[in-house]
Amino acid sequence: MDWNYLERINLRKKLMVDEAYSVLAAQESVKAAVDEFYVWMMGVYLPTRFPRAFQLTHDGHNLRNLVTGDVSPVTSLAKPLDALRTLGATIEDELLFLLPSPDGDGYTLQGYVNCFPGGFEPREKFNMKLRDIHIPVPSYKEKMEKSMDRFFERIEVGTFVKRANWSINTTDQLFVKKGNHLYGGEQEDPQEINPATTFMRCERQVVHRLPKTKALLLTVKTFLYPVEELKAEGAGEEMIAAIDGLKAGNAPGIHFYKRAGIWGDSLKAYLRS
Repeated sequence: MDWNYLERINLRKKLMVDEAYSVLAAQESVKAAVDEFYVWMMGVYLPTRFPRAFQLTHDGHNLRNLVTGDVSPVTSLAKPLDALRTLGATIEDELLFLLPSPDGDGYTLQGYVNCFPGGFEPREKFNMKLRDIHIPVPSYKEKMEKSMDRFFERIEVGTFVKRANWSINTTDQLFVKKGNHLYGGEQEDPQEINPATTFMRCERQVVHRLPKTKALLLTVKTFLYPVEELKAEGAGEEMIAAIDGLKAGNAPGIHFYKRAGIWGDSLKAYLRS
């Protein structure tokens, strides 16, 4: 848990009201998987891992959040959407439940709470296959689609796979449905950044298979690092190398996709100043 936990949770609660259509969705087919994770997270993990922040009530039927004051049941809820809403108001991680597609080909996103999207409309990804969700990502279909489908199919219970990504936010907002990516036909018009409102946005993504239902769960936690702090820490040259590196590798289209042509020169000039 981070120092900004309460601030983040309050924002998530607000978004689940104001932007409910975008940040919450569930098919009835995902209920067993959501219930499995909910019961473990609320009744076992949180009170065990963070006993100064979460405590079970005397009867063991509810979990008390000592930071927010919320009291929530630890048994499964009637609707998966209610369980996702409660989880979204308790932990910071986005939760995306992937189940085998109805046609038997790959995995489909069948339920989620995703309060901090990084430049896309979450609802547009609902009920989509993993490969279709990644269609906008440069070179994904040509170089990664088949291997990623096989990779997800082979994840075993007890295996946790972690990765991190990064992009540049030219706003301090965590809820970003558009503006972080460029698509074919759009223009790369360079713009001056405001260092005070520019952040390196990183996601810690972890995927694992639930032991009972065998559903795949992708969790995402988002971090915002002010570029002013990164520069002050002496990380400017390393960051410049990372920006230039977006054009290298086997997917040079990432430079365009991440809008580096818009903010790149201005940000590099600031980091060198």
